[in-house]
Amino acid sequence: MSLQKNSASVRLFAKLMKFVFWLQAIANKLSPPPFRLLQIGSAFWQSRVLYVAASLNIASVLGDGQLTADAIAARVSTQADALYRLLRMLAAMGVFEEVSPRIFKNNAVSAYLRDDHPNTVRAMILMHNSVEMSKPWYQQLEQGIRTGEVPFQIAHGRELYAYMDDHAEFDALFSRAMDSVEALTGDSFATEFDWGQFNRIIDVGGSKGSKSMAILKRHPHLTALVVDRDQIIQAAVTYWIGKESPALLSRLSFQSGNLLDSVPAAEDGKDIYLLSAVLHGLDDADCIKVLRNVAAAGSGTDARIAVMELVVPELKADISSAAFDMQMFMATRGRERMLSEWRSLFDQSGLKLDEQVSLKSMGRILVLSNERKIT
Repeated sequence: MSLQKNSASVRLFAKLMKFVFWLQAIANKLSPPPFRLLQIGSAFWQSRVLYVAASLNIASVLGDGQLTADAIAARVSTQADALYRLLRMLAAMGVFEEVSPRIFKNNAVSAYLRDDHPNTVRAMILMHNSVEMSKPWYQQLEQGIRTGEVPFQIAHGRELYAYMDDHAEFDALFSRAMDSVEALTGDSFATEFDWGQFNRIIDVGGSKGSKSMAILKRHPHLTALVVDRDQIIQAAVTYWIGKESPALLSRLSFQSGNLLDSVPAAEDGKDIYLLSAVLHGLDDADCIKVLRNVAAAGSGTDARIAVMELVVPELKADISSAAFDMQMFMATRGRERMLSEWRSLFDQSGLKLDEQVSLKSMGRILVLSNERKIT
């Protein structure tokens, strides 16, 4: 039985996204080549002013009101004219609105930078533009391209997750950023996939369990077990207290673990493993190791595996998937993969791709089952 739901609306979303990419391509083609190159070459100006606005938390200061640049500057401890020029550029980019000379308010875009917005992406902006993430792009990308080494590791002397283990503040920022991914992808993973066919989700690398929580809210019979690094789980255990009802929290549990060593065993065919944006951060060898661990943990139970990831087109990749792939190159030994590359990993792990569930987002859910006994 297929696990795809709402197929008509998903197909409509895919057509709309193709239309959006087509419009963007038309605008790019209409720009004179020298101007287009200068646009691309100076794009970091936009990311930096956005980062400063997020760092100063201007959107939260504005809230639902409107303020003069001088009043905002006083509240965030900046020089008034400098802040006005920053806000003017952001408003020209479509972030914030200048309602009258030197008076600004939030708009539909800047609202997502507010701390009190349920789908805020402020942590994501701060993380991607942090010193930790910016330094490899600015200083070591060319060296990484020349040698194939990971720019983050060249810049910081260790790989990303080891660095986070020793830098608690950045680790916490990274975790908050990952928790806001739903603001980018929406809840399509919870609504377009038929989770109701299962009784338990084993959320492998699930951070605080945000995705599991969204699914549990829609399926009262489900329970979920979230597995992640020890420091992530320690924070996750108390994170939801007071935010959700005790009845809902009673269906969510946590377990520390190293995915490269083992994962919790499935109980029966009503269990499903969820790996959301986990494998793209790993090289092929570690992907196979994790997948084999999952396959072994579910062996003999008919438990299914749901891998939620981007699937890069085999030809003419869109800018989103190509850019995310370069981000993975910068920070990890992983990559965004084409379907042929995913199939190769599954084959080497003893797993069979049963179905591709399309979502109203950038990713897909690849549904797997054990094909043979893992030795």
